[in-house]
Amino acid sequence: QVQLVESGGGLVQSGGSLRLSCAASGRTFSNYHMGWFRQAPGKEREFVAGISWSGGSTYYAVSVKGRFTISRVNAKNTVSLQMNNLKPEDTAVYYCAADRTVVPVKSGAPMDYWGKGTLVTVSS
Repeated sequence: QVQLVESGGGLVQSGGSLRLSCAASGRTFSNYHMGWFRQAPGKEREFVAGISWSGGSTYYAVSVKGRFTISRVNAKNTVSLQMNNLKPEDTAVYYCAADRTVVPVKSGAPMDYWGKGTLVTVSS
């Protein structure tokens, strides 16, 4: 089992920045590819960003590329999402997820473990 706990969400104005963190515990963190997903009210959960177990490969949704950066520190069992130039359409609950075999690159990726999410609200 891998337990994932997200933090760092909150209310921010349009154009502002937030940094989300996900702390992992349980199995060996460095064995897992990680991803961030989000779900806005009334919408399906969608892929935001993914990172390989080593951190050597990263992937982004078109809507966030150039604004968001995913990173990880295996020694600290954490993965982060730096979000800059936030827009009202980025408002959502953001989820951290882990998978032993698949690097998430799109929505619907079959992740093994999920956190409970952290809410990000961007006001206009």
